[in-house]
Amino acid sequence: MMGLKSCHWNSPSTPINLLIIYPDQMRGQAMGFLGLEHVKTPHLDQFSSQSLVLDQAVSNYPICSPTRASFMTGQYPQNHGVWSNCNSLSSPFNYELPANAKCWSDVLSEKGYDTGYIGKWHLDNPRPPYIDVKNNQGHVKWNEWTPPERRHGFDFWYAYGTYDHHNRPMYWSNEASRDSFHFVDQWGPAHETDLAIDYLKNKGNKFRDDNKPFALMVSMNPPHMPYDLVPKKYKLLYDDVPLDSLLQFPNIPEEGTKWGDYYRKNIKNYYAMISGVDDQFGRIMATLKSQGLEKNTVVLFASDHGNCLGIHDEISKNNHYEESMRIPFLIRWPEYIQPRIDDLLISTPDFAPTLLGLMGFHEDIPPETDGTDYSNLFLTGDGERPDSQLFMSVNVGKEAFGARGVRTHRYTLMIQKDLDKKDQVELFDNHKDPFQLINVSEKEINIKKKLTKELEGWLVKTKDPWL
Repeated sequence: MMGLKSCHWNSPSTPINLLIIYPDQMRGQAMGFLGLEHVKTPHLDQFSSQSLVLDQAVSNYPICSPTRASFMTGQYPQNHGVWSNCNSLSSPFNYELPANAKCWSDVLSEKGYDTGYIGKWHLDNPRPPYIDVKNNQGHVKWNEWTPPERRHGFDFWYAYGTYDHHNRPMYWSNEASRDSFHFVDQWGPAHETDLAIDYLKNKGNKFRDDNKPFALMVSMNPPHMPYDLVPKKYKLLYDDVPLDSLLQFPNIPEEGTKWGDYYRKNIKNYYAMISGVDDQFGRIMATLKSQGLEKNTVVLFASDHGNCLGIHDEISKNNHYEESMRIPFLIRWPEYIQPRIDDLLISTPDFAPTLLGLMGFHEDIPPETDGTDYSNLFLTGDGERPDSQLFMSVNVGKEAFGARGVRTHRYTLMIQKDLDKKDQVELFDNHKDPFQLINVSEKEINIKKKLTKELEGWLVKTKDPWL
């Protein structure tokens, strides 16, 4: 449960760099080396052999803004206040990352790091007059500029709020005002990788101070929908792959149903996007090596949430199913972190304190952090382990309602609570029923009681109004 104790370790005397690659909506099962899905990820496959792979990592609230805020702050939504996605519907409730929140990037900036952020941010609410871009022209407004005082210690800034036109993305650069964004006629991940490579090469100290350690986060939007917005060369990777070979899971709805047809229409392009992200990741890793930065840089590859893509009749995320909750988590630090696969039940709020711990800043982890520093476990394999992971989903403006649950190594429990309705309960035995097809909540009464008590512990710890 939240707040496990962790042992500290003595970090090297030489400052450690940090590089985070963070694609959006990439489910944790969709990497070739795992052998679960027929997706082509040669660079991640190679990287996995050099990394600690946490194959049970989850997004606790599997949508963009709450999870991103949890990564940045090490807190659960109950405490960082981002209860839903940042958009015009949630703006009246002030669901955005507070300017005074202490993020891992703030800590590293204070410790003398040169910090950079490239790509999707999605932690600011849009406000009128709305930025004149496509995703602000419908009923719900999405995109917003992040002013310098809300960038949480990042020195180099090349980002946007959220914008899903992947083949012509838009950005605000460091000095750009709210109205001086620009568009780029290039696939977003490729453009962001070009910039990340320039940042790492840093010719003429243009991007950072070479005398300082750096921390760079590259937040790519794909494989987020729309799935057809991906370069042809990645689509061609799946041209000769029979569609039937990608329909091996029994929880994919049947052909002729709304969500069965949705899955069949999009799965190849979804995989193509993942292969494209993998290709860009490979370019960044090659540059890190060629610049002599590989040995002294912690590299993390993760995502904000997964993607059902129609499985369980769910369009994407924001649910308790494995395809939605599970995310990639691969971390490499040559000579310090031994490559292996570990089933640690890590949660998104654990990322920030663990990274700060790895970099030697145990004492600087903000006291309001909810997550656990697992740096010693990463390095030695020893340490306390949690028994479960929290799940949550909230309707805008109704924090005391919605869904809560827990996930263990074996079970997933979800309880949906709505006003004037009987609670909906789902319990899955993920060992016997890995595709979560059979709700055993009425059969396994004792298991349900035990997990409900586990959930109550989480809700007390997080001061959740749902309890």
